[in-house]
Amino acid sequence: MIEIVKGDITRLQVDAIVNAANSALRGGGGVDGAIHRAAGPELLAELRRYDHCPTGDAVITRAYRLPARYVIHAVGPIWNGGDHDEPRLLEAAYESAFARAREAGDVRSIAFPAVSTGIYGFPKPEAAAIALRVMRRHERSFERLIACLFDDESLRLYERERASLETPR
Repeated sequence: MIEIVKGDITRLQVDAIVNAANSALRGGGGVDGAIHRAAGPELLAELRRYDHCPTGDAVITRAYRLPARYVIHAVGPIWNGGDHDEPRLLEAAYESAFARAREAGDVRSIAFPAVSTGIYGFPKPEAAAIALRVMRRHERSFERLIACLFDDESLRLYERERASLETPR
């Protein structure tokens, strides 16, 4: 079952946390900034190996000073009204995060933030539906999947969306 919690993703004891990264992979605000601050400067040093990461893709790094072992940097889309393939790109970002976790070979637990819903402006209800749909596709392959949310609104949306996915139709 997918766990839905409100909290600080940088404090979770999991194998990997997902970072809502920007395509430059150089840190930023929101979740991205919090992860970089908590991990320490070694995270940015490792990310300098990459010149960028395309929207919808992800890269994996060590987690350094975080309790997790890995950070998976998933680049979600900036919301531009929904007519620029944003839903497909957000789904691809979540799928890419799962792909990087499988490639690592030793990831059994992953925590995800609400990718693209902060400064990138993706509508939270639609983002929650996409996130949980993708997480459900992969839940049998991992011991723990966590949606770690920052605010009460997102928490309610994810809980409501999970309930609607679990209701037989």
